[in-house]
Amino acid sequence: MSLLQEQILELITRTSSDLPEDVETALCSACDGEREDSSSRAALGTILANIRLAREKRQPICQDTGTINFFVEAAPDLSQESFREAAEKSIIQATELGLLRQNCVETLSGHNTGNNLGYLNPTVHWQHSSSGHSRVTLMLKGGGCENMGCQYSLPDTPLQAGRDLEGVRRCVLDAVWKIQGQGCAPGILGVAIGGDRTGGYEESKMQLLRKIGERSPVPTLAALEERLKQECNQLGIGTMGFGGKTTVLDVFLGTRCRLPASYFVSISYMCWCCRRQSILLN
Repeated sequence: MSLLQEQILELITRTSSDLPEDVETALCSACDGEREDSSSRAALGTILANIRLAREKRQPICQDTGTINFFVEAAPDLSQESFREAAEKSIIQATELGLLRQNCVETLSGHNTGNNLGYLNPTVHWQHSSSGHSRVTLMLKGGGCENMGCQYSLPDTPLQAGRDLEGVRRCVLDAVWKIQGQGCAPGILGVAIGGDRTGGYEESKMQLLRKIGERSPVPTLAALEERLKQECNQLGIGTMGFGGKTTVLDVFLGTRCRLPASYFVSISYMCWCCRRQSILLN
């Protein structure tokens, strides 16, 4: 096994079995904030026990190990071909070890490839590194929360949402209300304002790489993130829709340039099991 393959396998192992500290801390705070006799607190207690058990045993936190999304910041000496080759070998091995579920299905035939490899699977987002070092971030995103993603085109007459941040706010609250705890709440929202339909969803997923509590460098967006987190949690939907004080752990907003004719609001929903880890390649 090459060093690159070995490092990617370790990254897959950690991402699948070890929830990031910032997410676990937010879940602990959510649990402490619920009534002792509430269903939400009981569910959060089970979630936290599951997180600790998965870390101890180095086994998947969730049975749905999700889609495989690599975000690569590549130094000049790392080629896309060598990375993909090593990544695919690591994915095959991780699948054999049970760290990844057999999750890749050919759409028309319904045939499961059995090794998590297929056309454009895994997804690799590639950009050049300005630091001179190669950094790889892996995000595993389950199907339940992926199904909760949505996209709005503004203006939206039924929501009375115009092409401004108030319109964006109305879209986000509408989306959370419609989700009603599905996709394994408490969730995390990645929201992209602008872009085209494809780029908007890409940007919204990239927002999910931010740590809980990390605010946008744009003051108006940072203020709206805080407001939306508070307002989403005032909806009373709670963990798994059981009711309670925590419906979302955080809301992240980003923007992309858009066409004059288009104003999209793209929302990617991440479940409480926000599996993302990074590694610096030797």
